[in-house]
Amino acid sequence: MDNAQLVAHSRLQTLQRQLDVLANNIANSGTTGFKSRGMQFSEYLMPKARADAFRGDARTISFVIDRGSSLDFTDGPIERTGNATDIALRGQTLLAVKTAGGERYTRNGSLATNAKGEIVTSDGHVVLGDGGPIIADPADGPLEITSNGTVGNRSGPLGKLKIVDVPNPSLLSNVGANLYSAKNPLTVAKNPQIAVGSVEKSNVQPVMAMSRLIEVTRAYSALTTSMQRLDETKKGALERLATIPA
Repeated sequence: MDNAQLVAHSRLQTLQRQLDVLANNIANSGTTGFKSRGMQFSEYLMPKARADAFRGDARTISFVIDRGSSLDFTDGPIERTGNATDIALRGQTLLAVKTAGGERYTRNGSLATNAKGEIVTSDGHVVLGDGGPIIADPADGPLEITSNGTVGNRSGPLGKLKIVDVPNPSLLSNVGANLYSAKNPLTVAKNPQIAVGSVEKSNVQPVMAMSRLIEVTRAYSALTTSMQRLDETKKGALERLATIPA
């Protein structure tokens, strides 16, 4: 494989990754509390051009490197629901939940109670409070959540939602089901911003995401066409060189 193909191949891989990220963003444009991701690219200068080494001084070749994706923690729009147990977090904070894999975090503030009286998200994850899962007896009336995260009912306060600060979103990893894990322990937020009776919608901008998806798809198609033509040109040249004159 020559240098032109190597460079094109590196670009093709990054475009494929970008298509995957954009498609995932668009697919979750209606997911409560979803945060979009963007790609990070950089240039890698190869100090030696292997295919040209026999020509004397090697030329430097520039490749495209996929450095991963970055999490956009911009607040999504708020949708008023009127449900006393719905909350919309603002700023760089997350709600802690209990999963089979341990403590995880989400921005899904669409909350309710399950058959055990535990507060759960609309995805079914048990919400954690300052002392573990918050459990309410249905006989004590409906739940209410205050603007500081305190949960209570007719019997009084039951606990406080565990809402954590996210000082660096790059340290979060998506683990599926609208959940995140953190590389380092996250501390409880002292003064979280909570909009009660509302949920946060996805911060994906569908029109812009679709426009970008079309742009990347066209670039991918143009590059594959270019690589195919390059292969055909090389094949034709080799066939002519291999032809034995009559």
